[in-house]
Amino acid sequence: MLLAAGARYARRLCGRGAAAALQGRTGRSCARDVSTSWSPVGAAFNVKPQSHLWNLLGERRGLFGVPELSTPEGFQIAQEEALKKTEWLVERACSTPPGPQTVLIFDELSDCLCRVADLADFVKIGHPEPAFREAAQEACRSIGTMVEKLNTNVELYQSLQRLLGDKKLMESLDAETRRVAELFMFDFEISGIHLDEEKRRRAVDLNVKILDLSNAFLMGANVPNKIRKSLLPEHIQHHFARDGSHLIIDGLHAEASDDLVREAAYKIFLYPNADQLKCLEELLSSRDLLAKLVGYSTFSHRALQGTIAQTPETVMQFLEKLSEKLSERTRKDFEMMQGMKTKLNPQNSKLMPWDPPYYSGVIRAERYNIEPSLYCPFLSLGACMEGLNVLFNKLLGITLYAEQTFKGEVWCNDVRKLAVVHESEGLLGYIYCDFFQRANKPQQDCHFTIRGGRLKEDGSYQLPVVVLMLNLPHASRDFPTLLTPGMMENLFHEMGHAMHSMLGRTRYQHVTGTRCPTDFAEVPSILMEYFSNDYRVVSQFAKHYQTGQPLPKAMVSRLCESKKVCTAAEMQLQVFYAALDQIYHGQHPLKKSTTDILMETQEQFYGLPYVPDTAWQLRFSHLVGYGAKYYSYLMSRAVASMIWKECFLQDPFNRAAGERYRREMLAHGGGKEPMLMIQGMLQKCPSIDDFVDALVSDMNLDFETFFLDSK
Repeated sequence: MLLAAGARYARRLCGRGAAAALQGRTGRSCARDVSTSWSPVGAAFNVKPQSHLWNLLGERRGLFGVPELSTPEGFQIAQEEALKKTEWLVERACSTPPGPQTVLIFDELSDCLCRVADLADFVKIGHPEPAFREAAQEACRSIGTMVEKLNTNVELYQSLQRLLGDKKLMESLDAETRRVAELFMFDFEISGIHLDEEKRRRAVDLNVKILDLSNAFLMGANVPNKIRKSLLPEHIQHHFARDGSHLIIDGLHAEASDDLVREAAYKIFLYPNADQLKCLEELLSSRDLLAKLVGYSTFSHRALQGTIAQTPETVMQFLEKLSEKLSERTRKDFEMMQGMKTKLNPQNSKLMPWDPPYYSGVIRAERYNIEPSLYCPFLSLGACMEGLNVLFNKLLGITLYAEQTFKGEVWCNDVRKLAVVHESEGLLGYIYCDFFQRANKPQQDCHFTIRGGRLKEDGSYQLPVVVLMLNLPHASRDFPTLLTPGMMENLFHEMGHAMHSMLGRTRYQHVTGTRCPTDFAEVPSILMEYFSNDYRVVSQFAKHYQTGQPLPKAMVSRLCESKKVCTAAEMQLQVFYAALDQIYHGQHPLKKSTTDILMETQEQFYGLPYVPDTAWQLRFSHLVGYGAKYYSYLMSRAVASMIWKECFLQDPFNRAAGERYRREMLAHGGGKEPMLMIQGMLQKCPSIDDFVDALVSDMNLDFETFFLDSK
């Protein structure tokens, strides 16, 4: 219930929320109050960290400046304090007469739990020391137990019900307060608290079962398959890891140049596992039972509540129309790939599902001569960070400053801390940049919310704190960290999430920043990808780290055009995955096996043949975090595309458009209906056809007209 802002939109890229009490200025401070510990952001990322940069003479602050977290044992203290405060807040909520104060208490209760849970969620996977990771894991379990207890607290539920049941009182509340109250109630009822005791107990049991099945499915989705060496031709065996007389197949090897390697990897890695199949079937069935128990016809109807799409019918309409518009382009993409395969392998030229990633790359390289290493010298990390700084300053009046950290504040000495400062509002929040590779670090690029913003009772604003996690190479003695174009685009993408967190100035932390519906949460990050591909933006910072020579416009143009090669086929694949996700979470019992459904859906929405004795769905790990919401990436991209073309294509540094973007979209977090935010930004209500047209028009080779217009 009270952590549902995270649970409902659970993805590591947008974390789950709040952290502990950091020392710092509120949003009321003046821009001229520049801290002496702030320094230019570009230089901070182009030098190796030095021990003298740390404040070794100051007190030991602990992780994120929380004194208790200077040692792993501090998590025990933090969770005990949170649980003690939770009990007091529950008593307050139950005894307070219904009104706006009820929502404030519920939000403070949520914040109290998230201060520990969200910080621990990051530490349990991001900290290099096992003792800290284990302590954080235990804290997560402890807070989770408290959440389960609150989910079944009927008195607490009734205190909120009294507010929502008073129509006149609800009408007197402002729109954001009404929405947050309704979200809290929605989270309660998902747990079945409105049901009788027997059904409530069943709902709790189903929630526990779903959590266990989700964890088991995630683990199974990544387990390698083994095969006896003698069953594979000797000349391809060296492509796979060995385990005695067996070979270990741990992925699809989609970029391998040998067709036989890709074929073998595809067939072996996707070979059905009976336990994983049973786990998926039970997961889908349990989700359906829970949805029906709490009043929804399908799990998809429950999951899409409050999203841009709103209903599974709308999602399927979107996917079917998009598939129809893509069909001819996809056919031509497959023909192109088929032609390339015939040219390179005439004896076995039929295009198969393991071919597109490789052959689209071959076509891209041949047509545009794109070699990522040619771009790297122009894209030092410091230059890219300075480019982001310039962009945010021109669009939003925001400057990023590198801030000195205290002893124990960060978990690795190459983590940089950024202060996000507005020209008139002052300090808005902090971004901890955990950008560099290290042993046992998760390989995903992620955004974690450590502390959510909220208006406190004393009138000050609780500043948001986030972590951005990337996996970039370290600088060497001879040159700084150099990024490939893909790394640079990922950096811009993740910084889009961070700015959403910094600028989501909501009254309530339950809806702060990226705590918004899944199909809206990716809009700010994908929009940043458009900026990263515009030469007018790139030319502000992309200069050779040794000579200062700017990155030639023709190289950027070629790179952007190369990204459109075979994009219809790539998008068609995403449509297929999204449609499969909807069917799995639609009407139950399913009419056929999950594999038969996969085969039919692949035929309808993709075009390349199903391969017998494979079960790709058993590797579809997104079914856990994105259940019934896999379409979200496509819809977010459509919205971002429309915003780019309508508001920033003519001038990517347009300050008026930037301010409108902040005012209409970023500022509200999840505190406003997503479609209302989109309407405010675009000055119209987009239709499904508008979304589809936006995605398809991005594929036109003449779309990047700004390369010709910007002299």
